[in-house]
Amino acid sequence: MISGEDIYYIVAATVPLYVSMVLAYISLKWLKIFTPEQCAGINKFVAKFSIPLLSFNVISNANPYKMNMKLIFADFIQKILAAVVLAVISKFSSKGGLKWLITLFSLSTLPNTLILGIPVLKAMYGEESASLLAQVILLQSLIWYNLLLFLFELHAVKAAADIAPSVVTEGQEAPQDTEVKVEGEEESQTRSPRPRKVGKMFIFLTLGKKLITNPNTHATLVGLIWACIKYKLGLKLPQIISRSISLLADGGLGMALFSLGLFMASQPSIIACGIKMTFVGMVLRFIASPALILVPSLALGLKGNVFKLAIVQAALPQAIVPFVFAKEYNVHPEVLSTAVSFGMLIALPVALVYYLLLAL
Repeated sequence: MISGEDIYYIVAATVPLYVSMVLAYISLKWLKIFTPEQCAGINKFVAKFSIPLLSFNVISNANPYKMNMKLIFADFIQKILAAVVLAVISKFSSKGGLKWLITLFSLSTLPNTLILGIPVLKAMYGEESASLLAQVILLQSLIWYNLLLFLFELHAVKAAADIAPSVVTEGQEAPQDTEVKVEGEEESQTRSPRPRKVGKMFIFLTLGKKLITNPNTHATLVGLIWACIKYKLGLKLPQIISRSISLLADGGLGMALFSLGLFMASQPSIIACGIKMTFVGMVLRFIASPALILVPSLALGLKGNVFKLAIVQAALPQAIVPFVFAKEYNVHPEVLSTAVSFGMLIALPVALVYYLLLAL
């Protein structure tokens, strides 16, 4: 039976995360300490330095030669099940289409493992859980975030394909080149009168550019490479480099939550997408997501703390990275922003409920 001391340990490990978020909210909403430009600078620092270095630190300290393949496969199957179910629902629903498929997939499969998951799971299941969670983070960063980015690019190109033919009016010759501004992109892309063929090329070129310039992708890959070298040859980073990374990575957790608090304060309401859609998002995030991973976890024979970790991490609130993509491409950012902000507010009691249920 779980003791009061265990609950206190979990609360003590997670409440400080909210202090950073609440401090940022008060600083902007009520005290007006920061200007919009300063908020943008803080967000840029978090996106370009804090989160990538935190990702590197977590992944590089996970032994890739001791991967729990059952946990990895359970997480992978959960994502596939969600994609199939949501594709069917999206096709026959009044809110169909690629835009809603992307949004619902994010809500039901991409938890906040990096920022909130590590302290919560370490408090619940010990140091080993951090190593196990790093494996999930690696898969999420390398595969699912990049797949999500691909879907956003696909949607942007399809929008452009619908616009391009309408530029040519009846009775006029098609121009040699037509410029169409793709939703979510900062610059116009040159399109030909045959958008379908050029669209495919544009998807891969833009996706390649996005991945090359994405610091979190770099950090994940470098972290994996260094972990392979580190645990194979027993090497360590020079202390100067190690301490530099640790200093920024340790502060990255607080900075990321501070940035989230600033974003929450900049919105007219925490529930930006309305009560109904907020309810749908919370059901997908805190009920459907754990239910989806329960099936492969049982089928693959996950047991003990590994099984519990798989369920609890699936019940964490919405990850921030999909919201960043949604905002950039203007694909229902109000839904994901609500899922991130409101989800963080109720994350601790939800995690404790699952912890207590799994401890029975």
